[in-house]
Amino acid sequence: MDSSTLTVIGILIGILIFGIKTGLGCGFSNITTREILTIAGSYFFLALLFGSIANHISLDAFERLSSMGMGVHVLVSLLLIGAGIYTQKQWNSGKDVSRHTFLAISMPCPVCLGALAVSCMLLSENLNFSGIKIGFLVGIAFFTAVVASSFLFRFGKTRLGMTPETMGSAMMLLGIYYLLGALLIPAYMKTKQMNLAPMQTGETSIFPLLAFGVLVLAGFFLGHVRSNQ
Repeated sequence: MDSSTLTVIGILIGILIFGIKTGLGCGFSNITTREILTIAGSYFFLALLFGSIANHISLDAFERLSSMGMGVHVLVSLLLIGAGIYTQKQWNSGKDVSRHTFLAISMPCPVCLGALAVSCMLLSENLNFSGIKIGFLVGIAFFTAVVASSFLFRFGKTRLGMTPETMGSAMMLLGIYYLLGALLIPAYMKTKQMNLAPMQTGETSIFPLLAFGVLVLAGFFLGHVRSNQ
């Protein structure tokens, strides 16, 4: 496969991962189906917005903006960790606050918005489509990932007897993942500026995905073990 095809596949995998992250919060909280569709729809319209302006923003400018926004990245990670701890403590005290704390993991945050923007910009460079079509495709992919994963997690929650404590564990692990990302991304950007290429692009892009999967699975395992104690 050529590099453009690999880029498109990588973008679709990234959309799937961020959609699953959003669906995780929706699936483990006690919100209604209508609210799940509303949240998924918000991502769809945001993708349309980013797609419509994708051709007017350069990746270099976005990289400079991203490097300036690492402080926001850290704040999001701390919010996830704090919300996860609060969710678990309240559940152990007999209160289910998942309807409120799930917002920390499911609502559009700077990290998700950045992923949407980058997806639209990269696709606009690799596909001969108009910006609005790119936004529509990204929006549909994100919407589908959010809705499908939400109901999948809800089904698993019912079948395996999982509780909001599981969501709390996943939120804390995702927060740690984001925090590590905030520390590693500036170092990666500096290495890139020095024209150092110790690994191929395909190899470097798979490690964050594997780390994400390990963290989420660890969260499920922790919650399942604690619920059986």
